[in-house]
Amino acid sequence: MTADDKPFLQIVRGDPGPEEIAALVAVLTARARAAAAARDGGGPARPSRWSDRARLVRAAPADDLRPRGAGAWRASALPR
Repeated sequence: MTADDKPFLQIVRGDPGPEEIAALVAVLTARARAAAAARDGGGPARPSRWSDRARLVRAAPADDLRPRGAGAWRASALPR
């Protein structure tokens, strides 16, 4: 028997259903891919939300939603 003939997983105890085996295979595959990505560098690292300077930039005002003119301060508190 060669290494190719040997099963990758072997159920030693219990009687798992097909869904349980599929869930186990999915978890093991995800962990293996995450480990491979960590070894390979995983691409460019994204900055954390705390150090990202883009959060300091204000969004453009929505001109059609903001009340203007005399009494705008009163209209700003009213529900839409």
